Amino acid sequence: MRLLIAIFLPFLLFFTIGRPIAGVVCLILQITLIGWVPAALWAVYSLSQYKTDQRIQEALANRR
Repeated sequence: MRLLIAIFLPFLLFFTIGRPIAGVVCLILQITLIGWVPAALWAVYSLSQYKTDQRIQEALANRR
C-alpha cells in the first residue's frame, strides 16, 4: 500500500514514515510536473530504506 502512495502521492509517504520535513520538501518538488518523477523515485527509495531500518531494528530486538 505504501508503494502505491510513494508513486502517486510521494509527499504523503514521508508523513507516514515519520519524516515530515522531507514530506514538505517533497511536496514543493512535486508541485511541478517535472519534479513529480524525482519526487516519486525519492519516495520509493526512502520507503526501501525505511523497511530496511525496520528489519534491522527487529533483528536487534530479537537478538537480545
